[in-house]
Amino acid sequence: MSVGGSLELPFAFDPTDHAPARGVLVAGTRSGCGKTSVSLGLMAALARRGLDVRPFKAGPDFIDPLHHAGASGRPSHNLDGWMLDRDAVRGIVARNMAPGSVAVVEGVMGLFDGASGSGPTGSSEELARWLGLPVLLVADAASMARSAAAMVKGYLEFQPNLRFAGVVLNRVGSPAHAELLQEALEASLPESANPAPLLGCLPRASGLDLPSRHLGLVTPEDSRCNAVYAALADWVEAALDLDALLASLPALGMALGSGEPRPRTAPGQRFRLGVARDRAFCFCYPENLRLLEAVGAEIVFFSPLEESGLPPALDGLYLPGGYPELHVSRLSANRSMCQAVRGFCASGRPVYAECGGFLYLLSSLTDARGKDHVLCGVYSGRAAMRERFRALGYRQVTLSRSGLFGPQGLTARGHEFHYSELCFDPGGNNVYSVADRKGRSVSTGGWLAGPRDNVLGSYVHLHFASCPSFAEALARACMGNRV
Repeated sequence: MSVGGSLELPFAFDPTDHAPARGVLVAGTRSGCGKTSVSLGLMAALARRGLDVRPFKAGPDFIDPLHHAGASGRPSHNLDGWMLDRDAVRGIVARNMAPGSVAVVEGVMGLFDGASGSGPTGSSEELARWLGLPVLLVADAASMARSAAAMVKGYLEFQPNLRFAGVVLNRVGSPAHAELLQEALEASLPESANPAPLLGCLPRASGLDLPSRHLGLVTPEDSRCNAVYAALADWVEAALDLDALLASLPALGMALGSGEPRPRTAPGQRFRLGVARDRAFCFCYPENLRLLEAVGAEIVFFSPLEESGLPPALDGLYLPGGYPELHVSRLSANRSMCQAVRGFCASGRPVYAECGGFLYLLSSLTDARGKDHVLCGVYSGRAAMRERFRALGYRQVTLSRSGLFGPQGLTARGHEFHYSELCFDPGGNNVYSVADRKGRSVSTGGWLAGPRDNVLGSYVHLHFASCPSFAEALARACMGNRV
């Protein structure tokens, strides 16, 4: 199905090791238009065809990448134009692509939405330009006919020199509705300054929502999710012209495997870093771990939910975020693990904890029903869950004084999003000066604890690629403070 004349197919798609890597960015007209469903369906459908799908997610979100991995069989990596610069974004993509692979990048919000109202910073548009990827535009066509053509034409022409792979209309009510929409687009889009083919009309579908996706009540390995991935693949395969889409994708204009950072630690220096990973602690940018490995870390995963103690011979701990509030009764009941973590913090070895990991180190957490759960007690205070989120947005963090985690003035970028609220004053041991995306001061912090100020906890999820020196400082702390 095409609009604006016949679609020329420049080549037959070749997924072999001799073929170039290619890709597409799936963007929406707005949040909630169906781009996540289309992205997951596309990933699953292409993987089912035997293609090597490499997923990516625009923006700081942790939840969608977990489902990307479930749908594609590959880990998904975050790409963010506010937290990271162009070279860092391109480096992440280059390192995670291979000859013959297909990048599917899920956009964020609407195509042109980002950290600024006056420019492309942090938007899907910016990523498409940085990576040289065409955009597959997903538009919600519910209760629309000719108006859908006006909306789509506006997106195609809003910014010059932005390439589109095609248009997908979602939530189409019936074959008659699809016919009206196709007629409307055929009448208007050929005259567009930036024409793009209509690749399909996706019918309104029930039962294709991931169960409680935004509450994190399931993980990608859950059988309910696997069934949804398969159904989304069927949905996309039946309605979209995937052959035309694949044939139109350009080669990535970058050297694959490029951009590997050069470790600044001495050759041969290694340290064992324990990293919490389970259903309670699942929010960690993969690039953070890769950068830590590049500076000498041997990553040792452990589960605060399932295991009774820490792995042996650790030089440091990294407690990422996740959903401790959903598993807090089990975390609290696992007293041997809580005691092991508290003892590790008391030993003077470095511990870095963010958001959910930070909550785990508090004295207790009060759940949404008002029940208090005793936790590790490294920080002498508690937090409580609230019905509405307490913080949401980009954060720039600057170390206000030198210490184990870096020199004064070290600056990194990240994101903050949580429903919990601290019910105590952490005191004057705040080492973070925090600003939002516009440079305005934010009251959150990064609080030190432990006998040597060796524990750093914060609500902010840092992306280490915004400041590789943070990973290097953590590595030096781990190697220089062995006990």
